[in-house]
Amino acid sequence: MRIGIPDEAPETRAAATPATVTALLTLGYDVVVQAGAGARSSFPDHAYRDAGAAIGTADDVWSSDVVAMVGEPSPAQQALMRPGQVLIGFLHPRSDPALIEALAARGVTALSMDMVPRISRAQSLDALSSMANIAGYRAVIEAGHAFGRFFTGQVTAAGKVPPAKVFVIGTGVAGLAAIGAAGGLGAEVTATDVRPETAEQVESMGAKFVKVAEVEEVRSSDGYARDTSADYAAKAAELYARQAATVDIIITTAAIPGRPSPKLITAEMVESMRPGSVIVDLAAAGGGNCVLTRPGETYTTDGGVTIVGYTDLASRLPGQASQLYGTNIVNLLKLLTPDKDGELRLDFDDVVHRQMTVVRDGEVTFPPPPIEVSVAPAAAAAPAPVAIPTAAAPPDQWARFRMVLMLVAGWLLLSLLLPGGFLSSILVFGLAMVVGYYVIWGVEPALYTPLMSVSNAVSGITIVGAITQLTSPLLSVQIIAFVAIVLAGINCVGGFAITNRMLAMFKRS
Repeated sequence: MRIGIPDEAPETRAAATPATVTALLTLGYDVVVQAGAGARSSFPDHAYRDAGAAIGTADDVWSSDVVAMVGEPSPAQQALMRPGQVLIGFLHPRSDPALIEALAARGVTALSMDMVPRISRAQSLDALSSMANIAGYRAVIEAGHAFGRFFTGQVTAAGKVPPAKVFVIGTGVAGLAAIGAAGGLGAEVTATDVRPETAEQVESMGAKFVKVAEVEEVRSSDGYARDTSADYAAKAAELYARQAATVDIIITTAAIPGRPSPKLITAEMVESMRPGSVIVDLAAAGGGNCVLTRPGETYTTDGGVTIVGYTDLASRLPGQASQLYGTNIVNLLKLLTPDKDGELRLDFDDVVHRQMTVVRDGEVTFPPPPIEVSVAPAAAAAPAPVAIPTAAAPPDQWARFRMVLMLVAGWLLLSLLLPGGFLSSILVFGLAMVVGYYVIWGVEPALYTPLMSVSNAVSGITIVGAITQLTSPLLSVQIIAFVAIVLAGINCVGGFAITNRMLAMFKRS
């Protein structure tokens, strides 16, 4: 099969780079790149040719079996498509159903890169996170350009320069990238999020987490942002107002897929900011988190506050953005080409395939069935109505009494039949199971995936148990305990090493 990479001018990003073309060839595909497709990302045609791709025309690209692009196809590009083709790109099915219907009418199969499920196995092809990472970094660069002063504090012969104060609203991928960039430049960074468990991530990067007090935690079941309650919004507004009056730069990142961006920064908050302050609204594409944001524009208010409302922050770093997005495409095609034979296989039994596919052979398959990816506990079911008890004890109380009586009788019987040492071991074993269960499942998976957090918790309690057996008089028990400590320790160290690598993506080396 052949993969086509179109020129998407005026979009500066490209869906493939010379490096990712090489990876696509190893999967058994042929690649044709439209002339000039990578020019705005500093990837000339000869670089693609040297990597093994063919350079062709628009007709060559749109006659390919698979077309990979960044944005949505234009009406003219849609007219070039034929039944049976596969289209990959940011198709925004939540906000642009007309495009999905148009693609279905062409009889194609379409996979949307903004529909990647937020599960561990799909992280390598999560293009939304890749672009959010770049947007968060670029937001700080745009803020520094408009700010007109140092980010870092300095002591000079001419006097002391205080560090800039940066407030980040939302600590997802974009927020963490902004925190890392601003902190790397020497700013004093504070941040907040609707998820209090992200405080540890924020603090590990040297920033201060400010929590909206006395509100119920807001959790998402699919990994994407959700609307907050009215109580939370009111108390959050008080926090934003206090911060706006004291900080120099506000970076907002609260965006809800397929919905208008929530309004967090009011006109009164903007008026309270000092002249020369900056607001960078990363949610401008959805209307903006600031009521004064003008999507696609940057302007200065009458009070001297600059509001940056660019909707193409990732495209302002086209070389880096193209490389990351191209890698996401490669990882997706690795999943779709398990035999590396250049044949794309779509399997709806695979949750990643199903979630990303919005059209299959001309049939609209959006929206996909819901997928639960949150580590939040399931909501408790409403209690069933309980009959008014009579004077006699309810049957369930008698059942519990009989169970306790049977356990006590069984324990007494075991104490008579078994040696005292063995009985003591059974008691310790039972208590260890109870304690271990609550210790392991009480771990908050703030810095890792849920699987890794549970794995590290199991390893930790294993180490504690093995340490207690090192004093055993039996050599065999001591050897087993030592081996358990070593193996569990390797697992713990590995878990923290992976966590450190994840956080290092947002830190300046």
